[in-house]
Amino acid sequence: MLFPRTIRFDRSDEFVFERAAKSGELAVSGSFAFVHVDPDPVTWSGKLRQAFGSGLLGTESFGWATFVAIAEVEQDEYETMIERLAVHFVEHYGAPSRDAALAAARAEAEFAAELCEHKLNTLLAVERSIGEEGIVERFKVVQPPSRNFMAGRVWDVVEGADDG
Repeated sequence: MLFPRTIRFDRSDEFVFERAAKSGELAVSGSFAFVHVDPDPVTWSGKLRQAFGSGLLGTESFGWATFVAIAEVEQDEYETMIERLAVHFVEHYGAPSRDAALAAARAEAEFAAELCEHKLNTLLAVERSIGEEGIVERFKVVQPPSRNFMAGRVWDVVEGADDG
């Protein structure tokens, strides 16, 4: 089956999010993480705001990623991920029972799998906002630059660099 898997092109997610997902984790939308936060994202700042706006949730570290790639996933890996997500719902979000948590985790996983109607290795990103009915998510395919595009690094992150 096809399922989203986190991907990192560089270390930027480590600086953008409170906790960055590792590359290669199965990923879900993660919008449930914002349901009990102050309902006005205008009051949010920094890394919380960034996770809300563009984060996809890795299901091993429960860290955030900017991008996911559509990947082949074995059924047992998928089922293990659902179990892990259910435990997370009980431990961190107060799910009333294991059965309720499993049902919610399965629904979250099924939604993520529905996003994979594109070719293998297609990159996806999310844009999240608050609308009249609550959280609104727009998933988009990330297109590689054209062959004529001359790409180069805009900056490098150098640990421990001096200002002078």
